[in-house]
Amino acid sequence: MATFVLVPGFWLGGWAWRDVTAALRGQGHEVHPVTLTGVAERAHLAGPEVGLETHTTDIVRLIEVEELHDVVLVGHSGGGLPVDQAADRLGERIAQVVYVESGPMPDGMSQFDSNPPEEQERLRAEIGDGHLLPPPAFDPAEDPQNLAGLTPAALALLRRRATAHPLRAATDPVHRTGGRAVPTALVASTFPLAVVEDMIAQGHPFFAGLAGGRLYALPTGHWPMLSEPKGLADVLDGIARD
Repeated sequence: MATFVLVPGFWLGGWAWRDVTAALRGQGHEVHPVTLTGVAERAHLAGPEVGLETHTTDIVRLIEVEELHDVVLVGHSGGGLPVDQAADRLGERIAQVVYVESGPMPDGMSQFDSNPPEEQERLRAEIGDGHLLPPPAFDPAEDPQNLAGLTPAALALLRRRATAHPLRAATDPVHRTGGRAVPTALVASTFPLAVVEDMIAQGHPFFAGLAGGRLYALPTGHWPMLSEPKGLADVLDGIARD
C-alpha cells in the first residue's frame, strides 16, 4: 500500500481531506493530511514572514520527521506550489507528485502571476497593506464552474471553515534546486483533458511541466475533495497502484 501526504490549496486546512483520508485508509493506505502554517487550526501562526518557503518547509519536515519514503505527494490548487518545491528537495523520498487542479509552475513564477493584470490589481487593492489573502465568497451564482458538485452542506462547510491565507504563499515565486525529477500525475476536474493536453503541447505555464506525466479526469468543481471525495480517493488509489 502507498503512503500519501495530502496538501490542500488556499484557505483550507487538513480538514478538507477528511473524507478522502478516510476512504484511502479504508483501502489500506497510510495517509497524512497537512495543514500549512497560518491556515485553519494554525491560523494563529500567520504573519507577514509566512510564505511559500514556510509551507515548503512544513511539508519537508513532516516527511522527514515521520520518516516517510516512497511518498505519493498530493497538492491541490495553490498547494501544488509548496508540493513542487518539497518534491524537488526530497526527490529520493517521493514516489510521485499528484497535482489536483494544479500543476508545476515554471521557476520564477508565482501563483499570483497566473491571474490577469486586472485581477492582480483588484486583489492588491482589496488586501492593501495586509499580509493575508481573504477567502472568496464561495457564491455559486458568481463562480458556478469552480463550485460545481458541492452539496449545500459541503458549500456551508467550505464557507464556515475557510480562513485567510498567507499572502506570500501566493506572491513568492517558485524556486527549484535542480533535484531528482519525480514522476507526475494530474487530476483535472474543471479542465477537460483535451484542453489540458493542448495546453501542454503549447507550453502553457499552467501545465507545461506535466509533459510526459499521467492525466486523469474527475469532472466536478475545483474542490473535488469536498464535492467528490470517494471519486478522488479512487483516482488516487489507482494512481498509487499503477
